[in-house]
Amino acid sequence: MKRTTIAILTCALATGLGLGSSSVFAQASVPAAASAAQPSASSGPAADARAAKREAHVEERIAYLHTQLKITAAQETQWKAFADVMRANGQNMGRLYRQRMQAEATQSALDNMKQYALLAQAHADDMKQLVDAFGPLYDSMSPEQKKLADTTFRQHEHERGRNRDARGGKSGAPAKP
Repeated sequence: MKRTTIAILTCALATGLGLGSSSVFAQASVPAAASAAQPSASSGPAADARAAKREAHVEERIAYLHTQLKITAAQETQWKAFADVMRANGQNMGRLYRQRMQAEATQSALDNMKQYALLAQAHADDMKQLVDAFGPLYDSMSPEQKKLADTTFRQHEHERGRNRDARGGKSGAPAKP
């Protein structure tokens, strides 16, 4: 598969999930005593609101891509398969991040690394499913639609990089300690 197509799918998944590209492993953890006094960030109304926001973001991204790529009636079957994978991946990653947040205050460094490895593997598995779903859709596109897809996802990747820079991090640069 073309490098551009893989970049497109990476952007679609990351954006659709609202994950951005911040390093999960580089998060500073709150000491257990301090976090015990605080309500859990991964439960209750605040967590429900964040989950609803992520889900809405995925749906907005799906609707945007459907319009931007000019999906035709003949492509709806392939589109639905792709969109369903985006939704499922969003739910999966949301669940894994919630589990990570719940455990972070009490995890050892080794357990933290193991959980991050599981999260990274799940992301890779989800990306494989997204690639598999996007391939038939991309193959069904007209040359104009393929050009739109290539441009849309390429521009989005550049925007993500600019957003990272605006938050104080350099694209591809390690986080400051």
